[in-house]
Amino acid sequence: MEKNSRMRREAETVEVMIRQYCHTKHEQTRNLCPECNELLLYALKRLKHCPFQERKTTCGNCGVHCYKPGMRDKIRQIMRYVGPRMLLRNRS
Repeated sequence: MEKNSRMRREAETVEVMIRQYCHTKHEQTRNLCPECNELLLYALKRLKHCPFQERKTTCGNCGVHCYKPGMRDKIRQIMRYVGPRMLLRNRS
């Protein structure tokens, strides 16, 4: 992935979210199921080709929708499920 910190953090976050979702919903322990693996590879590719890079805002606030509709629906579903759980799990 990219060397800059913003894009690296985005990639790490999306991977953690997809892995957590797959572990919980698809009962995967070590590897991702084929569907989640496809989504992860797609998301990382989209991040790599993001025209904004370090100036990138969150995808929800972006005016450019680079995910195709089916993938956008999947990532939204994952973010809706995992997002609140990440906040609770990572509290200090």
